[in-house]
Amino acid sequence: MGSGKAVIESDLNQARQLEERLLEEVPRCGFSEEEVFAVKLALEECFINAIRHGNKFDRKKAVHVNWNIDDEKIDFTIRDEGEGFVTDTIPDPTADENLEKPCGRGLMLIRAYMDEVNFNEHGNQIHMIKRKSK
Repeated sequence: MGSGKAVIESDLNQARQLEERLLEEVPRCGFSEEEVFAVKLALEECFINAIRHGNKFDRKKAVHVNWNIDDEKIDFTIRDEGEGFVTDTIPDPTADENLEKPCGRGLMLIRAYMDEVNFNEHGNQIHMIKRKSK
C-alpha cells in the first residue's frame, strides 16, 4: 500500500472498509501489536469525527484521506468538508466538571496514541504521525 489517497462518502461503513485496508499494511511494515492498536484507535476516532462532527453525516460531503506507511512511520491526513472547529475550544475531558460529558475524549485519545497531531487553520483537517518504536 505505501502511500495513497482516497475519497469516501460520509459513511461509517466506507470508513471502516478503508480503515481495514490501511491497517493491513501497518504490521507488514514491522509495527508492533501495540502500535497497530494505537493507530487503529486514532484512525477510527478521526473517521468518526470527520463524518459525525465535520460532515454531520451528509453523504453529499466527502472525507479525504492521504497516507504514507513505511518502515519508519505512519502518516495520515484526514480532511472533512465541514465548517471546522477550533481545537482550543474542546473542553478537557479529564477536568472534574467534564468527566460526565462525552466530548473531547476522541481528541485526547488521538493525541495520546500518536506521536504528532496537527490541525489545519480551518479546523477540518488533521495530520497525524506514528513513528515506529526502536
